[in-house]
Amino acid sequence: MRTSARNQFWGRISKVRKGAVNAEVILDVPGIGAIAASITNASVEALGLHPGQEACAVIKASSVIIALADPPPRTSARNLFRGTVAQCVAGAVNGEVTLDLAEGKTITATITNESIHALGLRVGVPACALVKASSVIVAVND
Repeated sequence: MRTSARNQFWGRISKVRKGAVNAEVILDVPGIGAIAASITNASVEALGLHPGQEACAVIKASSVIIALADPPPRTSARNLFRGTVAQCVAGAVNGEVTLDLAEGKTITATITNESIHALGLRVGVPACALVKASSVIVAVND
């Protein structure tokens, strides 16, 4: 699978819970834990998703919110990744912040330079990446 989204986390589906229109898919990723995705029931059927199946949580960098880790943020975002800033690159308006997570995994966010400065983000700072379940794309190999 090739995609322009740099945040890709492979794991196994542990739960598929269907609602009236959408389903909650929980993907267990080694070293990261559970990642929740909210997708349509039609997508669950089209992909043939079921517990035990290998799948990938794909997250665009523009869908990742960065917060300081201390104190831990209270948020409605289902997915919270704790890590340490590994790279912080400012651009003309936006910058990229990459957090080191467990087991050599990383997550990258595209945020404004103003936010980078306001949060005091720099290499070594503990931070969290927040992602709404509706911003997680589920992919499988055919």
